[in-house]
Amino acid sequence: MANYLATVRWARGDARFTANRYSRAHTPEFDGGTVVPASASPHIVRPPLSDPAGVDPEEAFVAALSSCHLLWFLSIAAQRGFIVDSYVDEAAGVMAKNVDGRLAMTIVTLRPRVIWTGERQPGGDDVAAIHHAAHEQCLSPIR
Repeated sequence: MANYLATVRWARGDARFTANRYSRAHTPEFDGGTVVPASASPHIVRPPLSDPAGVDPEEAFVAALSSCHLLWFLSIAAQRGFIVDSYVDEAAGVMAKNVDGRLAMTIVTLRPRVIWTGERQPGGDDVAAIHHAAHEQCLSPIR
């Protein structure tokens, strides 16, 4: 079992809190030392109460799924003897009402573009199998 830590810091400053006029900007700090400017999505909370330059939870969710798939994909490709030269995923998420009528990330679409190198090139079935295995390792626990 592994434990992961993140500390999220926010301070009100002089904002009118009970009037809902406070900044949503905050800073997650990760256990490796990285600090990321974050905020509510400007699609949900309009600037200046949100900071469009900050990473919002929805973007972070899409990036986390994409990153997980990437890492498993690379590992599985290497185990199968294929060499990946580059991998770019322009992942996209959709926020919509779920079956309970609440806003949720309802769709995340991964669109990886993989460049292979080396003498042994994977065929279409190999690539599909690697993506499927990466999906099973990374996303199957999500229900």
